Amino acid sequence: MEHLFLNVLNVVLPVLICAGIGYVLAVIQAPFDNKVIGGIVSKVGYPTLIISHLSTTKLAVGTFLDMMTAAALAVAGFGVLGYVALRSLRLPVRAFLTPLMHGNVGNIGLPITLLALGDAGMAYTMAFVVVVLISIFTVGMWIPAGEFSARKLATSPIIYAVGFSLILMATGQSLPQPVAKSFDILGGLSIPLMLLTLGHTLATLQVKSLGRAVLLTALHLAMAVAIASVLIWLFGFTGAQRGALILCCLMPSSVATYLFIDQHVPEYGADVAGYILVSTLSTILVLPFALSYWI
Repeated sequence: MEHLFLNVLNVVLPVLICAGIGYVLAVIQAPFDNKVIGGIVSKVGYPTLIISHLSTTKLAVGTFLDMMTAAALAVAGFGVLGYVALRSLRLPVRAFLTPLMHGNVGNIGLPITLLALGDAGMAYTMAFVVVVLISIFTVGMWIPAGEFSARKLATSPIIYAVGFSLILMATGQSLPQPVAKSFDILGGLSIPLMLLTLGHTLATLQVKSLGRAVLLTALHLAMAVAIASVLIWLFGFTGAQRGALILCCLMPSSVATYLFIDQHVPEYGADVAGYILVSTLSTILVLPFALSYWI
């Protein structure tokens, strides 16, 4: 048992160390522009990471689409259950539903599944990341803002990167070697930059209500266990696909959702920040148990 937990810590600790460096950068007030880095990751890092990884992954298109479908159902499940729970708890839906719906599958999910499940696990997680990112920048923006923009969806580089990757996967074609190596380099920026940004952002969040943050974190974990269990049964996932789905569902609230809350419902910004912080810290306990006893 001790050896098992040691192996799990070897997976989790590199992620925490990288995020911790970002946290230290914020504490010492080193120059760090979250907006610029976020733009680089979303417009260059994510698309090239998706293309470079999926174009070399021996994964059937149908299997990848199954994972995307499961991810969409997971996000929808978090949305429905979260809406009912928030209404029951008399908490504002506009403020808390978007963070409850969207897990941090990019910043934490990708490095965790890569370390724990290898390239296959990361490929499945990529399908989850694509769905969550599209949802964050459409539905996730619409809920707190009260409006929907189809333009954001149509102009997202990630959409075109996924389409191009599916064509390569379906045809068995590969990128020219210079292009492939360039995409490997650019895509390799994503994970370290995401982890540094995660730590830096967490250092700047102001917590207001710790009790509410713990309640929402417990609620999210309960929903995650239920949704992951149902989807595994529904799709019959096994192996790395099953492990990736479980890990993605257990991911803490996405830091990106805080920006929309702070912009459109700022009176609840501190409450949402507290929830994001507590849910992120909870992964220190949740992931080792999930990797040891469930995956």
